[in-house]
Amino acid sequence: MKKYEHLPILGLGPVYVISILLLTLVAVILRNLPLFKSGSLQFLHIPLVIIGIFFVILSAFIWIQAVIISKLDENIKKNHLVTSGVYAWVRNPIYSAFIILCTGVLLIVGNAWFFVLPFLYWWLLTVLMKSTEEKWLLDMYGDEYVEYCKKVNRCLPWIPNKKKRNDNP
Repeated sequence: MKKYEHLPILGLGPVYVISILLLTLVAVILRNLPLFKSGSLQFLHIPLVIIGIFFVILSAFIWIQAVIISKLDENIKKNHLVTSGVYAWVRNPIYSAFIILCTGVLLIVGNAWFFVLPFLYWWLLTVLMKSTEEKWLLDMYGDEYVEYCKKVNRCLPWIPNKKKRNDNP
């Protein structure tokens, strides 16, 4: 990776995102076929829709934080490893935003047969990241990236614990 001036702006993201969006769209289309009718969770329709809408809104928030607020494009061009803001919650917030979006849509659809898809999305992202972008980042940032990985989840956003202050005099 060092032969490049900086990491790719898009990386493998579009392939992954388009793949999970298409799988989610297929689930939406297939949800009412007789084969999948038994997975319908009509009795949980309202709670699933509410949670699904929350996930969709959360995904938009995470995406905006990752791309716009963190000025990701600028930081990539400057070869700066972004570890603050939403990047302190999750190492791959853009991909996480799309997983959360697709999960929200699947919750709104309310068919249990398709609830396996978010786990598939997570697994695909993990395999993709380990075999590509994580290797590139390790090559470019070395120990700084290793330390970052120890503190922050790959796929699932989690608000970091505040560092304990040493208040002893």
